[in-house]
Amino acid sequence: MQLITDKQQGEIPEQKINIKAALTIATTALFAGIAQADTLEEDNWEFDTAFLLYSEVDRVSAGEVILNAKKTYADEEVLNLKLTIDALTGASANGAVAQPYVQTFTRPSGNGQYDIAAGDTPLDDTFHDTRVQLNAQWTQPISSDYTGSAGIHISKEYDYLSIGINGNLAVDFLQKNTTFSIGASYFQDTFTPEGGIPKPFASMLIGDSSAPDWHEDFAKTRIGTEDDKTTTDVLLGFTQVINRRMIMQFNYSYSMVDGYLTDPFKILSIVNNEGLAQDYVYENRPEQRIKQSAYLQSMYHFDTTVLDLSYRYMWDDWDIESHTIDSRLRIPLGTGSYIQPHVRYYQQSAANFYAPYLMQSDFESHRPEFASADYRIGEMTAYTLGLKYGMKVNNGHDLSFRLEYYHQAPTDAGFEAPGVLANEELYPTIDAIIAQVTYSF
Repeated sequence: MQLITDKQQGEIPEQKINIKAALTIATTALFAGIAQADTLEEDNWEFDTAFLLYSEVDRVSAGEVILNAKKTYADEEVLNLKLTIDALTGASANGAVAQPYVQTFTRPSGNGQYDIAAGDTPLDDTFHDTRVQLNAQWTQPISSDYTGSAGIHISKEYDYLSIGINGNLAVDFLQKNTTFSIGASYFQDTFTPEGGIPKPFASMLIGDSSAPDWHEDFAKTRIGTEDDKTTTDVLLGFTQVINRRMIMQFNYSYSMVDGYLTDPFKILSIVNNEGLAQDYVYENRPEQRIKQSAYLQSMYHFDTTVLDLSYRYMWDDWDIESHTIDSRLRIPLGTGSYIQPHVRYYQQSAANFYAPYLMQSDFESHRPEFASADYRIGEMTAYTLGLKYGMKVNNGHDLSFRLEYYHQAPTDAGFEAPGVLANEELYPTIDAIIAQVTYSF
């Protein structure tokens, strides 16, 4: 099962290289210089280790281990290696709506079924996977004002493989107070979901899985065993040192995704005028998505504290628009320790083909080209509240603890709830706790 993640929403760590970080080398260095006075020793290894726990109430839980190794050579060349291991388990919404009676669904593999109690949001408890990811990045000065970087990425899950490359160039101006950067990345992902690729809008087969013709009938709802997609990202960056206390960064990114973008594990309920489910069909999404975003970040160093404030606007050709405001304030406590409160707000509109359910009369008379009930592409708001505490230990090594609360609230994008659906929870909220321990040496 593909680990669906999104750093911008703060759920679970990224699935691929953060191109924004990779493409803004000079910005990263400047920001680090404001936030931390320590200097790097040349020709030496530095290590960052972290353990993160993400847990949703009654849903998905994830554990992640990160090991990052960085070596800076005497000629300012930098090698960065990162190993990430994720383990996910729990239950994930399958896309169907709650009903006032027990519902039965077939597992994605076609082997076995599960029941959902009356009034409960249908959750598929087969959501579990382990991911191993490796990133390698090489950065080096090309001349006094030019810095280049290139990297590779590979990520493997039980049914998902992602391979990618990236490269970028940063140019300094005005005594290195101004930096322009341009970069690109390319990813090739292959899906091999358990049970195969569902046929768009095919009815979920429900019945006796031990019947002689069961597997033959189940195969008729599939169109293959695997599919793939490609992702091409381009990013333009601009960083400006305003004065000795303030620095600002602006990025514009363009991303084009082609291929299989449907979630093979998501379905939609087909309901009648009374809101009662008559069928369950597999979703279907467009085979291309173009996303663009503008990102503005500012850091200001007060006499003792450092304020980090950013805003991101994203829009795509699925008609999804999102706004993200993120703020952190680093407050020193003396003897190398500090606290850092974190507040983040996120708002998103729905995709033009999002629907929490489909009406039977409409589906039979005019079947839509695309439809998905996945709340992650629906209208929502979310916020994160957190606190980080860091300190110096063991000859200057860094130890930090982060604890955050995440609340996501899907909202009604203008759909009427017929019949019994008026009494059901169609847009359940999600609450999660994020805890992380980081040790750097």
